[in-house]
Amino acid sequence: MTKFIHLIKLSVGTEDVADLAAWHATKRAQSDDGLPRHVTRMWPKREAEVLNGGSIYWVIKGVIVCRQRVLRLDEYLGGDGISRCAIVLDHDLIRVEPTLKRPFQGWRYLDPADAPRDLAKARAGEDALPPSLSAALAELGVR
Repeated sequence: MTKFIHLIKLSVGTEDVADLAAWHATKRAQSDDGLPRHVTRMWPKREAEVLNGGSIYWVIKGVIVCRQRVLRLDEYLGGDGISRCAIVLDHDLIRVEPTLKRPFQGWRYLDPADAPRDLAKARAGEDALPPSLSAALAELGVR
């Protein structure tokens, strides 16, 4: 069995999953082929594992709420001439069981054993709870 690893990232300034989706729909947040991307300063050293089935798990207002499959890593040259990593993502935002996460800087690796489970397909279409309510329920262990 081939090993893979996930990434986890704070979605700073995002109010909810719909807000993240709206950002990904903007031209600024897309690669040349129209896929959503997140540009970051650091290139994952575990690139092969990330690209072998990994996702990026998004933390919004202190709660892991969704994930996106990582499709590839592109080099991105900023206007300042500095080379960065563009994490190119699948369009689908997959909701996961809300899980509390303390603040951190940048992105981190997330072991698959520690990743929140995807919400059941029957629940995936439900309206997302407000982040403060999701956080409170996650703190109580209710998902």
